[in-house]
Amino acid sequence: MPERLPPHLQLALASVPVFTNDGKLDLGELERLLALALADHVLDDDEKRVVANVLDRAEADGVDADVLLRIQEIRSEHALG
Repeated sequence: MPERLPPHLQLALASVPVFTNDGKLDLGELERLLALALADHVLDDDEKRVVANVLDRAEADGVDADVLLRIQEIRSEHALG
């Protein structure tokens, strides 16, 4: 992925395959996206918006119980309403 893109755009682009391969976010995909978002150890407002949108979409599409639990943890840890 080009380094010149702002981190939140890199994150948004990285989320596309999650929803195009099988349409369902799994735990590994969630952790990879979170690691990308936290590469600089901070979630800025733009990254929070992208992560929240990914989580919203994942929940709307349906996720396994372990993924739902992790989503709830992430929302709580990072104040993602």
